[in-house]
Amino acid sequence: MPEWTTFLSAMTLALVRVSGMVVFAPFFSSTALPLRAKAVFVGAVAFLLAPLVATLPNAQVSIGFSALLGELAVGLVYGLTLALLNEMLLFAGQIAGLQFSFSMVNIMDPTSSIQTPLMGELFQLMGTLVVIAAGLDRILLASMVRSFRVAPLGSYSLAPATAQAIVRAAGGIFLAAIELAAPVLAATMLVEVAVALLSKLSPQLPVMSLTVPLKTLTGFVILTGSLALWPRFIEARFAGLLDLAERLISAPGQGAISGLGG
Repeated sequence: MPEWTTFLSAMTLALVRVSGMVVFAPFFSSTALPLRAKAVFVGAVAFLLAPLVATLPNAQVSIGFSALLGELAVGLVYGLTLALLNEMLLFAGQIAGLQFSFSMVNIMDPTSSIQTPLMGELFQLMGTLVVIAAGLDRILLASMVRSFRVAPLGSYSLAPATAQAIVRAAGGIFLAAIELAAPVLAATMLVEVAVALLSKLSPQLPVMSLTVPLKTLTGFVILTGSLALWPRFIEARFAGLLDLAERLISAPGQGAISGLGG
């Protein structure tokens, strides 16, 4: 096979793998990034990786349906597994919004033309800032590059157990979201208990007009104070999900359910 044909085949397969990750992974999947910028980034990464990954042992540099499907599967394993972090932040924001009495406050996303919860959007934005500040996006990209050695080009096949492992790992979204929103939940619950006791001691107090402002003010104060714990929390969950994705690539279907929970 001519050298340029090998290069183009390797670049195409690498392009498919990286694209699957970029579509769903945190930060890379952000709608704030223009599609053209994402396309240029994916193309540049594939162009740079092609000469290296084509010469790795057991690499099958030939374009076929099974090869393309396998490369897409690798990218989707990374993307869908790490996307659980965004879902956790969205769910935690919805829990906090409910405690803030913001359950009916939604904003229109101009990119998707759908309404999203205000606090959920806020939590996702703050989570993205943590990902960028901690360099987790670069760690994810480095892990993707290492995956070419574990699963060479054209050699990966998606096992049903791999998809089942990702679905089981999604169950950790609920526990992790509650852990992230726990300070706000505890503080607002104490406010509700205090206001209820006051209403018993002094029935003439306008309880309904006091509960919502006190819950919202207390919730925002506690949320602001708990932001210092966010980097360590998000980094730990990101590391767990990335470790799960790497295990699923190296041993399909053998990943544990740990990801977000615990």
